[in-house]
Amino acid sequence: MSDLTPTPDRPGLHVAKPSPNAPATGSAACHCGARATATGDDQVKALVDGWNTHHGAAHNQGAK
Repeated sequence: MSDLTPTPDRPGLHVAKPSPNAPATGSAACHCGARATATGDDQVKALVDGWNTHHGAAHNQGAK
């Protein structure tokens, strides 16, 4: 499988939870240069919420 880690050239959000007993991990990168990583279910939820609020569809996709 190819590397799914987001980069400013390939912006997005990647979340993984390999098993119910393992902590979730997440990484995000935006075309504006913002990047973040998180480990643990609560921290990954916060990362996803922040992405959705500030960078996902809510972010100005035309800006660079």
